[in-house]
Amino acid sequence: MKRRGAAYIGSEVIGVYYGKKTLLWTGLVTIVLGGALHFLYSYAPGAITALFSPVNESLWEHVKIIFWPYLLAAVWLNRGRPGGIRPWLLALPLMCLLMLLLGYLYHIVLGGEAMWVDLAIYLLVMALGFWLPTQCSGPFQGVKWMLPVAIVLVLGILIGLFTLWPPEHILFVDLSSASAWFQIPC
Repeated sequence: MKRRGAAYIGSEVIGVYYGKKTLLWTGLVTIVLGGALHFLYSYAPGAITALFSPVNESLWEHVKIIFWPYLLAAVWLNRGRPGGIRPWLLALPLMCLLMLLLGYLYHIVLGGEAMWVDLAIYLLVMALGFWLPTQCSGPFQGVKWMLPVAIVLVLGILIGLFTLWPPEHILFVDLSSASAWFQIPC
């Protein structure tokens, strides 16, 4: 029986396969962990927790609730699978970009403030992140597959830098006050 997301040579599986239950449980735990990270800084403020948890309600800070739990899930799912993490690392920056784009469209362009929409965006981005890498089949070797690793490293560094020194840009404005989108200088 052939498995989706796996490449075959004869009857030997050369790609990466993830069981549906494993993906489902890992996805649910990742979503819950991201939700918990959202509130970590308010319960334990400090420099270390600020690197992993949003320190305010800016669009950029919410990238952390995608980045860290998903990275942990990717490492967990691909333990003992050399190169298997690379499609997950390719999906991660795309997820962060999609989270920023959808958040920008909803909060800045449309002026939305409903929490259920934020939750729907979060769940949609996470679902996409767990589906997309399973559509790739290996082997994930070569120089081109080092690019996702480099992009995730740069993104992690940017998360740290922009936590400590946020630029004056619309993505870094705290949107927690009511009707904040009216007050944002464009």
